[in-house]
Amino acid sequence: MSVAAGATGPVMDRDEVDRALARLGAEYEAIETSLLALQDHAGRRLLEGAELTGVTLDRWNATEPAITLLWSYFDTYSAALRAARELRARRRFPSRTDLSELTDILRGESVTVAGGPSSHTQPSITGPAKLSEHITLAALVSRMNDLYARSLDMVVTADAVWSALPARIDLLAAELQRTRSLAHSVGVRPGEHPSGDDLEDITHELKALRTQVVTDPLAFWRPGLGSSAPGGGRPDTERYDRAARALEDVRREIDAVLTVRQDAEQRLVRLRDVLSRADRTLTEARSARGEVLAKIAASEVPAVGGPPTALQEQLVLAADYRRHAQWHRLSPLLESLEREAEDELLRARESLTAVTAPLAVRAELRGRLDAYKAKVARHGMAEDPLLIERYDAARRMLWSAPCDLRVAEQAVLRYQQAAAEVLVPRRSGPSDHTGSPS
Repeated sequence: MSVAAGATGPVMDRDEVDRALARLGAEYEAIETSLLALQDHAGRRLLEGAELTGVTLDRWNATEPAITLLWSYFDTYSAALRAARELRARRRFPSRTDLSELTDILRGESVTVAGGPSSHTQPSITGPAKLSEHITLAALVSRMNDLYARSLDMVVTADAVWSALPARIDLLAAELQRTRSLAHSVGVRPGEHPSGDDLEDITHELKALRTQVVTDPLAFWRPGLGSSAPGGGRPDTERYDRAARALEDVRREIDAVLTVRQDAEQRLVRLRDVLSRADRTLTEARSARGEVLAKIAASEVPAVGGPPTALQEQLVLAADYRRHAQWHRLSPLLESLEREAEDELLRARESLTAVTAPLAVRAELRGRLDAYKAKVARHGMAEDPLLIERYDAARRMLWSAPCDLRVAEQAVLRYQQAAAEVLVPRRSGPSDHTGSPS
């Protein structure tokens, strides 16, 4: 059956009206559910009660009227839907007049809204607007969808920041307080230790950060790239992460100081032992130098340094720090003392080795001389006059004081050469070709 066309286009038939009402009813249920969820959203309730600043205050000043306008639009939508349903319910088979009226309601600019621009643009909440305008139900739904998306984005974003950051900041602040108490117990205080100053800076930063997060959460939001969904993005935790890393660095420093407090006495005992060994080694080197100068002639003998008095003084200072529980000062001092004490012991050993080098050379020459004499004796040449003469000459030089190492070494070489010549097998004489008597 054909019907006449009106200002809104062809008049809808009964089936088209019923399908349109069913669709609008489903939209009504969905819109109502969404609006009630928005109304009950924890983020919206927090925004209503918070003292806002900055970006969040600007956005909320625009969003709060938008939510009010959204409910006003929904009431208008509800009234139009209710009127259409009542008209449709009058007759099982609506008349042409009824269908024409229903077509105007469902498709025409049948709803009047207050304070909005034309139906082709977004509604302006804060700017100047018309007193009223007529739009279609479809346009009204579109406006509600847009207002809802923008309002939900603001509410969800603020709630996401409030859910993520304040609790984490509070946990970090509690950890900071424990660290401050521990630091104070080991002498790490502001003005006395760099880590004490760092703790003060972290304390001020966390206090300022929490205040800003609570009053202006949107300033700590990073929108997702290419995402248009409400709440697309993530909280910006850069400042929190930086404070957490700084506190972790301080905790490691405090742990180092605590370790010093626990094993300070053992480390001091080890340091005393190392410095004592270095001192004894230097004493031995000085004694050996006197012996070398007395027994070895024409030899350069290096001077031996004095005892490590500067390190001993620092060791006394370290013990004083320990007695007065100044662990933050003891920690770096022990570390430097341990390095310097090991270096001092190494220098003392090197000094002893350098001083006793001539005695080692003499001992090596003596051993070489006796080894060749034993070799000569094994070959039955111990009574060779030349070998006896050269051995005696080398031995006198090596066992006399002072011993000239250069001359003694030449004497040992002459004995070696003589021994080598004697020990070379002699060539066999001419063969005897005389045969045996017959």
